[in-house]
Amino acid sequence: MLLNNFYASLCGDLKSYILKINYSYKELTLVLRKENMLDFFKILKNKYFFTQLIDITGVDYLHYGVDEWSSQKATSEGFSRGIRKDMLSRMKQYNNEPRFAVVYHLLNLSRNLRLRLKIFFEDNSNLTMHSLTDIWSVSEWYEREAFDMFGFIFLGNPDLRRILTDYGFSGYPLRKDFPQSGNVSIRYSEEERRIVYENVEIDPRVNIPKVIRKDNRYKDC
Repeated sequence: MLLNNFYASLCGDLKSYILKINYSYKELTLVLRKENMLDFFKILKNKYFFTQLIDITGVDYLHYGVDEWSSQKATSEGFSRGIRKDMLSRMKQYNNEPRFAVVYHLLNLSRNLRLRLKIFFEDNSNLTMHSLTDIWSVSEWYEREAFDMFGFIFLGNPDLRRILTDYGFSGYPLRKDFPQSGNVSIRYSEEERRIVYENVEIDPRVNIPKVIRKDNRYKDC
């Protein structure tokens, strides 16, 4: 099965399961409907032989596409001139558009085909998703990580608990509004031979991208 044949199937018999198809840079990404996701994943595994679930992760689209810096031209006076004050958005409230998505990566071993799938949460206050443990047992650990880092609830996961953070940890570290100061970290001290609690040492800062200049040696993609 070649990728173009699979793409034709997606545009035909499987179209009812899919909200959006994007094929770029030789990578295929599907945005799925949440309500019949389990049926679609079973078809991918049993009919199209995507037998391996590589990873499950999440995306927080808070302030997605908002650029705090002008990256198309150089500035002459550093930070105060480079930052676009009209685009500062770290304290702005998010609108009602879907903010979170679960991302799945599948692999067809026999054909070496890779597939990325996204499912958005329609309600930002109800982050529940069906578990894939009955289809791929390995998803149990991946779902636990997404639960720990983003707060996603996977219905049907037999052991949904934190896997990377401490038992008493509060919050979800990979959300974009997770505070970078005021929290406490936990570690084992070799000197004291016990668990110690310390203030989180993360300095809030604005990421400063490199200036992207037009280069006449290269054609626009």
